[in-house]
Amino acid sequence: MKLIIYILLFCSVGLAQSERSLIREGNIFYKDGKYTDSEVNYRKSLEQNKDSHIGIFNLGDALYKQEKFEEAAEQFRIATTKETNNQTKAQAYHNLGNSLLKVQKLPESIEAYKNSLKINPKDFDTKYNLEYAKALLKQQQQSASGGQQDQQNQDKQKRDQQKEEQQKQEQQKQDQQKAQQQKQQISKEDAERMLEALKNEEKDVQKKLKKKAPARISIEKDW
Repeated sequence: MKLIIYILLFCSVGLAQSERSLIREGNIFYKDGKYTDSEVNYRKSLEQNKDSHIGIFNLGDALYKQEKFEEAAEQFRIATTKETNNQTKAQAYHNLGNSLLKVQKLPESIEAYKNSLKINPKDFDTKYNLEYAKALLKQQQQSASGGQQDQQNQDKQKRDQQKEEQQKQEQQKQDQQKAQQQKQQISKEDAERMLEALKNEEKDVQKKLKKKAPARISIEKDW
C-alpha cells in the first residue's frame, strides 16, 4: 500500500494548520504501526476538510492495514474521484484494486487495476496484481464450472437410482402377481383332479355293484 506523506502546500488561518497537523500526526502513528490511532487522526482531519484528498487516501491506507477492506475500498474509490494528480490517482486505483482483491471482488479488482494502468502503464506492481487477479478469477470460474458438472452428475446418478428402484419395485409386483396367479391355477387344477377322482371312484362302485349277483333267499319245503 502507498501512503501520501507530502505536506499541504497551502494554509488558511488556523483551520488549514489544524488539518495539516492532524494528517502529520496520523502519518507518524501509521509509520509506528498504530493504525487505529492514525485512522482517528485522519478522520479528524476530514472533519476539518471533508474534501481533503490526502486525508481520504491515507484513511484508506489505515483501514486497509486493519483489514477493514470494504471500508478501505470505499475511501480509495472516493479518492479516485477527487484526486487531480495523475500519479496519486493511479495509486488510488491500485490500492482500490488491492482492497477489492482481499474481499474476492475479482472483476471489480481487475477493473481498478486496469484503470490504474491507463494512467501509469509502466507500474510493474499493478501489472503483476492484475495478472494475479485474472488468474484467480479464471480458477474461480473453472471451479464453479466443475462444481456445476459434479452437481449434474450427482443429480443424474440420483435419477438413475430412483429409476432402478422403481423398476425393481415394479418387477417385484409383477412377480408377486404371477406367483398368485400360479397358485390360483394350481388350486383350480387340484380341485378339478379331486372332482374327477371322485367321479371315477363313483363309477367304479357302480360297476362293482352291477357285476355282483343279487343274493337269493333259499326257501325250504315244508314237508
